[in-house]
Amino acid sequence: QVQLVESGGGLVQAGGSLRLSCAASGRTFSDYDMGWFRQAPGKEREFVAVISSQGYRTEYTDSVEGRFTISRGDAVNTVYLQMNNLEPEDTAIYFCAADPNTYLAQSAASYNYWGQGTQVTVSS
Repeated sequence: QVQLVESGGGLVQAGGSLRLSCAASGRTFSDYDMGWFRQAPGKEREFVAVISSQGYRTEYTDSVEGRFTISRGDAVNTVYLQMNNLEPEDTAIYFCAADPNTYLAQSAASYNYWGQGTQVTVSS
């Protein structure tokens, strides 16, 4: 089992920045691919970014490419999502997800472990 707890969400003006954190506990963190997903009101949960175990590879959805950066600190069992130049369309609940064998999957169904989410609101 892996337990995930997100933090760092909040209210920010368009063009601003936030850094989300996801603290993991339970199993060997470095063995897990870690993903970020988001869900806006009335919409399905969508992929945002993923980082491979050991941190060698990352992938992003097109709408955040160049603005968001995913990283991990295995020594502190934490994955981060640095979000710059935020837009009102980025408003959503952001979820951290983990699984040992996603092969950098962008489908939520590929992840077995989820956090409770943190709200990000971007005002125009």
